[in-house]
Order: sequence, then C-alpha cells, then structure tokens
Amino acid sequence: MESMNKNGIHGDQEVTMAELTGGHGHLWNIIFSYANSMALKCAAELGIAMASLFLSLSTARNEEEEEAYALTPISASFLVTSKAENMSPFVLAILDPVLVNPGHCLSRWFTSSAEPPTAFDLFHGKSLFELTGNNPEFNVNFNLGMAADASFMAKLVLKQYGDDVFRGLRSLVDVGGGIGALATAIANAFPQIKCAVFDLPHVVSSLQGNPTVAAIAGNVFEFVPPADAVILKWILHDWNDEDCVRILKNCKKAIPPKEGGGKVIIIEMVRKLKNEEDGSNHDETTETQLLWDAYVRAAVPGKERSEAEWKSIFIAAGFSDYSVSPISGLRSLIQLFY
Repeated sequence: MESMNKNGIHGDQEVTMAELTGGHGHLWNIIFSYANSMALKCAAELGIAMASLFLSLSTARNEEEEEAYALTPISASFLVTSKAENMSPFVLAILDPVLVNPGHCLSRWFTSSAEPPTAFDLFHGKSLFELTGNNPEFNVNFNLGMAADASFMAKLVLKQYGDDVFRGLRSLVDVGGGIGALATAIANAFPQIKCAVFDLPHVVSSLQGNPTVAAIAGNVFEFVPPADAVILKWILHDWNDEDCVRILKNCKKAIPPKEGGGKVIIIEMVRKLKNEEDGSNHDETTETQLLWDAYVRAAVPGKERSEAEWKSIFIAAGFSDYSVSPISGLRSLIQLFY
C-alpha cells in the first residue's frame, strides 16, 4: 500500500495508510476509554446494569492482553510535538476538565426532572457552545484541538479523494470550520478554489485578514454563504435529527444542483454495530465508535449515526443522492447532491 508520505511520521520509516489510520484509531480508543469508567459509575449510582445504559461497551479483557491500553509506536508518534501529525492539542482539549467533569453527573442527568439536554448542560448550567463563547481560554484550547484533528483528516481526505471531491470546484465554504485548518489545507492543495470559513463570531475572529481563507461570521441555523460546495466536518453529530435537517436545508440553498457542480461534503462517523468481517461487535474500532458516541451524547444534543440514520436525514433535507467513502475506521466522507 502506498505510504502516507516520503518520511512517514515514525522517524524515517515509511508508514502505510492502513498503519497510520490504525494508529490514529488506537489513540482514540485510549483517549475515550474513560467513558467506560464514567458509565460504570453511573450504573452503580443508579443501581442498574451496564447493559441497560444508552451504550453497550465490551470492557472484558483477555488476561493475556495486559497492555491493552498501551500506545503502539505509531499511535504514540501522534503525540510527538515536532511531527506534522501532532495530536497533542486534540488529546488535551478532549481531556480538559471542562469536557470530562460532566461525566461524573451522568446519573443525575438520567434522573433529572428538569430534563437538561446533556450532562454538560446539567454540570455547567450552559451548553458547550455557550461556554466556549464565554470562556476564552477553553475556546482557544478547544479550537486548537479541533484544528489538530482537522489537519490530520485533511491529509487523509486529500490523499485518498482529493481529485474526485475537489477538482473543478470554484468556491467552498467550510461550515463550522473553526480556525481554518481544513479550509487552509484544501486551499493550498487546490489554489483555484476560493475557500471560506463560516463559524460563530468568537471562533472566526482569529481568521480576520487571513490571506488563504476568508472568514465569515454567522449562525448555520439562519443561513449558509453561497458556494459551489459546502463542507461540514464534525458538525452534524452535535445536533439532533431535526436540527441536522435544518442545517442541511440551509446548505442545500447555498449550493447549485448536481448538474451545476454543487455538493455538500460531510466528514462524520458512520457507526457500524457489527464487524463486517465476522459479525462480532467487539473489535477495537467498534468499541472506539461506541466510546465516542457515549462522549458525544454527554456533551451535546446529538449522537453518532448509522448509514440508515444518515440517509433518513438526507432525504428529509431534500437531497436525492449521496455516496459514502471510508476515510478511516472512525470516519467517512459523505457527498450529498440534489
């Protein structure tokens, strides 16, 4: 298999795409394994079995797997700050107490008569998006973390699907694009595309005057700036089905039809409940998907979705055609057309 780059991320040894994405997935499994402990604590507080929670995670480990939570050489290389694929800001953002602490009140969330939308809202008294707007330090750390992940995803997407997805586009808007890591990578790879980042004012303020990508402040529930293509990375999983439909309807208004080259590009997890090879549901990738789903549900009103669930949202939003292409075991690239 073709290597990711000439030098790789592991010294001078070349690393295949499969090894790179496998190492990335293993790192994620380590990051989110604490969700098992949070779910167990919640179950103990409520006096119920783990299986009756909103997630079902296999925590049993073979006695011979004493190093099940150890980083592999490739996954550890993602934490080397001198590497281009450095994921340390992502690790620090995801494991920030602001995001971790709500896990301690899962049982209160499940039994709360006030019905707050998330455990995060219950713990902090405000949503994740409200808190980032009012907490400059966390806002910076969170955006740096998302940018680190976006940079890595951009490399995978551009290498695997760059020409097929972006060739021929004249303009692109990265909706919820943070501080512009994904849009900048696309603009550098395809200079003919006029790229812009569309996000909340406190997010895009750092992009003002950026020579590579334009900054547009606004709210995706109100409008999306017009372009040949709209890209959404890790946006829709933050919202319930109805809100996803609202967002995608605004995206549909912003782009031309398929015949005119218009498309919506989505980078999200397409959750699989079973291992396609043997029908089991205990492989590391599936476990990591479930751990991430648990994390998301506690932090925001959304969830991770299966392809069938995504399809129902796409149809409700008025799209007539879509395709799903795997980026790694954790995320896929979806293209929508009408």
